Amino acid sequence: MLQLQADLNEATNGDKWTEGITKNGKVINWRRCIYMECAEMIDSFTWKHWKNIDQEADWDNLQVEVVDVWHFIMSLAIENYSQTLRGQVEDLAINISESESFKKIDTQEELFANQDETIHMIESIMIDTLSRGPLDLEKLISDFFDLVIMSGLNLESLYKLYVGKNILNQFRQDNGYKDGTYIKVWAGEEDNVVMKKILEQNSDIKPDDLYKELTKLYLALNKS
Repeated sequence: MLQLQADLNEATNGDKWTEGITKNGKVINWRRCIYMECAEMIDSFTWKHWKNIDQEADWDNLQVEVVDVWHFIMSLAIENYSQTLRGQVEDLAINISESESFKKIDTQEELFANQDETIHMIESIMIDTLSRGPLDLEKLISDFFDLVIMSGLNLESLYKLYVGKNILNQFRQDNGYKDGTYIKVWAGEEDNVVMKKILEQNSDIKPDDLYKELTKLYLALNKS
């Protein structure tokens, strides 16, 4: 996953992305990406006391948002290792896999946590990245792995969803995402949800086949 993310970042932002700058000279702020995505994640829950108070939490959407945050946490971690001279992607991967926090997600966990406890963990991740001080990367990753478990995911399901979202991001880029012509809502469902349903219906689907299935559905959407 780390290598896939590094490759995607280089393809999207250029070879200086670990220096915090895109190929167009725009500043990259992975911390902001994380806490803004976390704020969106909280809207998967019915936390608003004045609106939709009896509506169930959208756990499917939460799981997709968790994967989105993982994109940004991995990006921040790779950047941090590069800038602090701690090593490259391989070094980061080894250190994460040997950490105590990694063992939390290397299990078959399928139960959702309490809504308020999950929101609290999301906010802990926001606090990790909102701090102006030095980044405590290990705590950030540990908190995230706690969130993975609380969201009913584990290492295997996180990986599958990550690969699916990686392919979806590539599909978006190939179909006008940057210039604003891409259609994100497909027949009333966000493309994230459509991608997740394809994975659930075809658990062994290969990345190339997922891309083809997305293409087929998107072409049908445009025709309609």
